[in-house]
Amino acid sequence: MTDRTTDRAARHPDTARDVDPRWIDADGNEIDEDHRGLVYDIRTLVDRRRALGIFGGIGLTSLLAACSAPATSSPSPTASAGSSSTATPTPSASADAAASGPLDEVPDETGGPYPADGSNGVNVLDDSGIVRSDIRSSFGSSTTVAEGVPLEIALTVRDAATGSALVGAGVYLWHCDRDGDYSLYSQGAADENYLRGVQATDETGTVRFTSIYPACYSGRWPHIHFEVYSDVDNAVAAGPIVKTSQIALPEEANALVYATAGYERSVRNASQVSLAGDNVFGDDGGIHQIASMSGSVASGYTASLTIGV
Repeated sequence: MTDRTTDRAARHPDTARDVDPRWIDADGNEIDEDHRGLVYDIRTLVDRRRALGIFGGIGLTSLLAACSAPATSSPSPTASAGSSSTATPTPSASADAAASGPLDEVPDETGGPYPADGSNGVNVLDDSGIVRSDIRSSFGSSTTVAEGVPLEIALTVRDAATGSALVGAGVYLWHCDRDGDYSLYSQGAADENYLRGVQATDETGTVRFTSIYPACYSGRWPHIHFEVYSDVDNAVAAGPIVKTSQIALPEEANALVYATAGYERSVRNASQVSLAGDNVFGDDGGIHQIASMSGSVASGYTASLTIGV
């Protein structure tokens, strides 16, 4: 039996040479190089330019396979029915939690005299009901709801070295009420435990608390306290603290909120303080702690901050 190359040589002795059978047509004629297709072009270019490394880091095998192999559809990966997330602060590999690059670590700040974490008297962290997202009301024996302009607090916790979101970290957050009083400590609020709560960070490393806009009390820039723990279990057990710091609220939003009814004391107090002169934020003007603000007095505000720990 005569193969295609032998047959071609017999019929076309003037062009009989070592030609790859893939480039011979049905009549035994050599296919012109310009008509051999993309795969041939790529292989030829590779052979001619290999020494120059023209393709750099491109995977040639993958490139050729993509050109020559028929397109196939593959099923998208799906989570199994029994899968569940774990509450650990290990950086996640998900798109939302992927490393975004190093970021500055948020400064360590004082928890102040009213933490209620057991370090200064009362400990609210071991009370049933402390793990919650809406912190406007007291829980337990009192159901008093703190009044004020609505504020959602979105705090995103990331690993400072890599930028990866810390998923399942425990965050304890607290702040004063519209009158500048702290629950469990201040006169008139000692029997309340509102404006305090604990949550685990989600798949993006974020916790969201529904609250009210805190007052500006004498001597301090308007702020919100928080502590980061490895997980919620450590938070409610008053375990080791990963980070203690504060969120600074921006001047523009402060002025608008404090012009509303109920915040009259804050107007005078805010006029006597500045970020530069604050005993917490003053060393760097709160550059790593000033929240980004969206919203309005009428609809409520959202204060967002990403921190590195």
